[in-house]
Amino acid sequence: MRHISQRFCVGLSGEIMETSKKSISDFDPITRELKQSFPRYHRLRRLSIIITSLVALVPLFIMTFINYYQAQSSYHAESVFAISRILSNNKQTLEFVIEERRAVLSMIISQNSFEELSNNDKLKEILKDLNNSFGGFVDLGLIDSHGNQKYYSGPYDLRGINYKDQPWFKEVMIRGEYVSEVFMGHRNIPHFIIAFQHESPDGEAFYLRATIDMEMINRMFYSMNLDPNTDAFLINQVGDLQTTSLFYGEVLSKISLNFPRRFSHREVIDEYQEHGKWITLGYSYIEDTPFILIVIKHRENPFIHWFSRRTGLIWFLVVSISMILAVVIYGAGHTIKRLRELDKKRTLMFHNIEYTNKMATIGRMAAGVAHEINNPLAIINEKAGLLSDLAIHDPDLPKREKFAGLADSIINSVERCSRVTHRLLGFARRMETLKEMIDLKQLLEEVIGFQKTEIDDKNINIKYNFSPDLPSIESDRGQLQQVFLNIITNAFVAIDNGGQIDITIENTNSDKVTLIITDNGVGITEENIKNIFEPFYSTKGEFGTGLGLSITNDIVQKLGGTIEVKSEPGVGSSFSIILPIKANY
Repeated sequence: MRHISQRFCVGLSGEIMETSKKSISDFDPITRELKQSFPRYHRLRRLSIIITSLVALVPLFIMTFINYYQAQSSYHAESVFAISRILSNNKQTLEFVIEERRAVLSMIISQNSFEELSNNDKLKEILKDLNNSFGGFVDLGLIDSHGNQKYYSGPYDLRGINYKDQPWFKEVMIRGEYVSEVFMGHRNIPHFIIAFQHESPDGEAFYLRATIDMEMINRMFYSMNLDPNTDAFLINQVGDLQTTSLFYGEVLSKISLNFPRRFSHREVIDEYQEHGKWITLGYSYIEDTPFILIVIKHRENPFIHWFSRRTGLIWFLVVSISMILAVVIYGAGHTIKRLRELDKKRTLMFHNIEYTNKMATIGRMAAGVAHEINNPLAIINEKAGLLSDLAIHDPDLPKREKFAGLADSIINSVERCSRVTHRLLGFARRMETLKEMIDLKQLLEEVIGFQKTEIDDKNINIKYNFSPDLPSIESDRGQLQQVFLNIITNAFVAIDNGGQIDITIENTNSDKVTLIITDNGVGITEENIKNIFEPFYSTKGEFGTGLGLSITNDIVQKLGGTIEVKSEPGVGSSFSIILPIKANY
């Protein structure tokens, strides 16, 4: 009888709890609306940040791009202008220097006969006059039609040398005058010559040859005062260096630069890439010579160039963007947060209305159930009491003692069923917050007893650890029952068969007590633990409403307490409920 009554009462209470869960699940439209609104809030926040940022930042970026483009155009124009100026100035200088020496040599050979020049002292005097007047002459030589240097004035012992097979001699025989490329020759040092052909009265050709000092040309390049990214030098038409180059090496080194056909005017090739670096290259052919004047400027990285010269502007841009983004993100977050809070309050208001109605329905059902069960229980109790009295007062009753024991067992089972129905009514009752003195140990044992069937089915071990001097507290019994039931029910869900729940009650200080419910279940992740008290936030999928811990937290705060949670996935969770001994609501 005791087993049947216990299973009947507990089964009935479970039925009412399922009805409550289904009633809250019937609140699905609002639950679904709030759950579905989370992505909407994120999208709205992202959209607000993106649109506001674009409106605020696009003009800044446009102005920055315009400034960058203008700076690069200016830098390019400056580079081209600088190269043009170097080319123009030095082309004219080189042409003047070479033309001046060509002209004076032409005058000497035209005004003097072979006999007049056929004197070493005469050549020496002419060389001295040339260097005093113009400078840059190393030596002079008079060569006959067979290529033999008959007379010579200079620092080298070159009298008697035959130049018949030399390229420059062949050129001057054909052209009548010739400015050579730089070559090593018999001197074994880089030099170039200017040579003229003339005929004697008897028709015999002779040649005046002058060697030009390369130091004079080099000094001209040194005097340009070029920056480290700029180089100027001479090459011939096959790419041999005629002067030393900062970028390409020593005289007569081979370099590979491609140029179009010969032009008399200056040319500039922009954006020429060499070994992965962009350069601005200018070139100009020196008239009546084999020389090409080259000016190369290594272009800086456009962004680095702009960055180095616009540091103040860039810092202003970075600070402005940071401030704008900070204000936009904060403003959008604050606005969406307020909107979310308003939606949450609206949803909670509807939930409270619905919850009140459902709990009222549960209360009415519980009252009806209690009435229907308590009346038969009263009759059973009376009949069992009568049987007990008969057994006691009738000494002739067969098996009198066994009969009295059975009657007492029936009475005890009836009392147990009555306690279960009273606990069910106490839990289901929804009323204003009350104050009464509560023994937490007794209240917890009642809540655990209410779930005894599930404890037995899952073989759960409940371990109590109560302080011996634990005081009674002033609070609301029904609402504390709901708090403890919600947390313990969650613990049952989290643990496996054979799991353990530890319940500890201890004095925190003179005016508070702390109740700790610890399980060894699956635990809660750090991401979820931040949201477990949010309304309608559930990790149980379609089986959870997300209201249990939210309602629990609201009740604890309304009773003047606080609730804290610690959890580690795979280890378990611990809920600490701190309650005041004296009610302050």
